[in-house]
Amino acid sequence: MRIIAPSFTILDELDRQSLPVRIEYCGRICYKSEHRIDSDSAIPFVRKMAFNGHNSVLEMGVTTLVATCDPRLIGIFFSHQPKFLHIDWKRVDQLLITGSIRAFLEVYRAASIPDHISRACAWFLSRRHPYFFETTAPLNDANGVTVEKMELDEVEQLAPPICAKHRFLAVKFIVNRAVTHELVRHRPCSFLQESQRYCRYSADKFGNEVTFIKPVFFEAESEEFSLWKQSMAAMEAQYLRLLQTSSPQAARTVLPNSCKTEIIVYTNLLEWKHILSLRTSPAAEPSMREVMIPLAQELGRRYPAVFC
Repeated sequence: MRIIAPSFTILDELDRQSLPVRIEYCGRICYKSEHRIDSDSAIPFVRKMAFNGHNSVLEMGVTTLVATCDPRLIGIFFSHQPKFLHIDWKRVDQLLITGSIRAFLEVYRAASIPDHISRACAWFLSRRHPYFFETTAPLNDANGVTVEKMELDEVEQLAPPICAKHRFLAVKFIVNRAVTHELVRHRPCSFLQESQRYCRYSADKFGNEVTFIKPVFFEAESEEFSLWKQSMAAMEAQYLRLLQTSSPQAARTVLPNSCKTEIIVYTNLLEWKHILSLRTSPAAEPSMREVMIPLAQELGRRYPAVFC
């Protein structure tokens, strides 16, 4: 049995990598297969995700595009109400459009839509990243729309309200499963989490043991902490015993909320501001506050115009 403290990592450097590299890093957290990442593994990984329809993984790649066109096409675009895209005016004939690969892939598959702007964005990405779109019939270029990619540093230079909406940020948390049960209630976010269904903690890569998060509620030498440790040790023994005759998805039924898990939360700075306002308040769950208060302080340092 191993006991560790909760932690978080802001993956801002990851956001500056290519879309396939970002998606592979996040996707492999589910099965804890990060050891398989190498210089050539990203594109085969994302190609497999797209082929198998693992769309939640494709939400971990977000890009910002600039679409220039006749203003009359913009009216059609808004009347179509494209899903899961973040949109702002850049000028009268130009839109700033941010969305995940999943969102643009779904537009690409809806070939009958009359919206030229969405189609042009999807077509543009299919040319730059064909491995995401190989399982779908080719989409013709939409006439009259010019699309270009906006780089991350350009997004960060936008005025705070626009930057907060279009700048997405991934944070990896190492916390207990009770905290992740609360995190996934934030609907505008994308999540990928370590899977107890597939991870076999008796394997060598997990140290042949179950890892637990130290509870914030108990002092290290207290009677309550001692009782908690005894309970975790008993749960681990039952889990390892079940693995001898059962699958991980069956054995996990005895694992408690105190189990360590890793989760990546990916959303824009506007939603992060909302999450932190809720999860750092005195009314928030203490284990949540334990990671969210220092996260709020760090994001305030990095993005003072948004969080301060």
